[in-house]
Amino acid sequence: MAVVLITGGSGLVGRALTKALLARGDEVRWLSRAAGSWNGVRAYEWDVTHGTIDAESLRGVERIVHLAGASIAGGRWSKARISELISTRAGSARLLLRCAREAGCRPQCIVSASGVGYYGAVTQDEPFTEDDPPGTDTIARITVEWERAVDEWASQCRVVKLRTPVVLALEGGALAKLAALARCGLAAPLGSGTQWMPWIHIEDLTNAYVRALNDVTTQGAYNVIGGNSTNREFMQALAVAVRRPMWLPPVPGPLLRMALGEAADLLLKGSPVSSSRAEGAFRQRGHGLKEELLTLLKQR
Repeated sequence: MAVVLITGGSGLVGRALTKALLARGDEVRWLSRAAGSWNGVRAYEWDVTHGTIDAESLRGVERIVHLAGASIAGGRWSKARISELISTRAGSARLLLRCAREAGCRPQCIVSASGVGYYGAVTQDEPFTEDDPPGTDTIARITVEWERAVDEWASQCRVVKLRTPVVLALEGGALAKLAALARCGLAAPLGSGTQWMPWIHIEDLTNAYVRALNDVTTQGAYNVIGGNSTNREFMQALAVAVRRPMWLPPVPGPLLRMALGEAADLLLKGSPVSSSRAEGAFRQRGHGLKEELLTLLKQR
């Protein structure tokens, strides 16, 4: 049994990972904006803005999972919004590191979320690998700052960063919203529809986190990808899964840009991402997109 501290534990990935760790017999703690409990998991308060953490949360902690961060899809990217996206990721990682040092907490590892946005919102057919340099646009800058802050933990413990695409799950995230539109017959490609949409099933992603926490040979960055599909293929598979036609024309890119500004690039651009390094470290079920969507959406 290990004592695992999770930031962002109440989110989509955090809840799924918490259930998996509890099933293994681990003790799970959360860092949250308010103290409390969730299905027997104790949440300790921290305040990233004011730089405070309940020191009791760090007592005896052996492993840390860093998932905290404001939603990337929370609206237009103003300067204030971009600053918030960085501070809730990089700033929180640095706060946790400072408080861990002050408390004499030396965990065995920290496993942090990251994103395939590290490579930038660009469209190309050549898959990105972990050896590729980061992009230069806003989403890349956010992700690079995030990873850079997590890398500062290297003097304390083993560091693993899981670069994640769209997560297929019904408890939250993008899929539930897209499925609701598809059930109303409103599924449609975005822009050209030829941009790539890498994806990962929540179960495979959860398994990757569990493996990274417990396998001392895992270290550094991994692209954790279940598959690569174009936006048109993704929306068509979604329409098939809910048994509705996809008859609408593509949503015009300029319309999305008017509504979302630069954040629209996350929807209108995208490249395939190689998971070859992760495949050597993390076991996945190997299901295709259509099979995954049919299985998930039948649960409703």
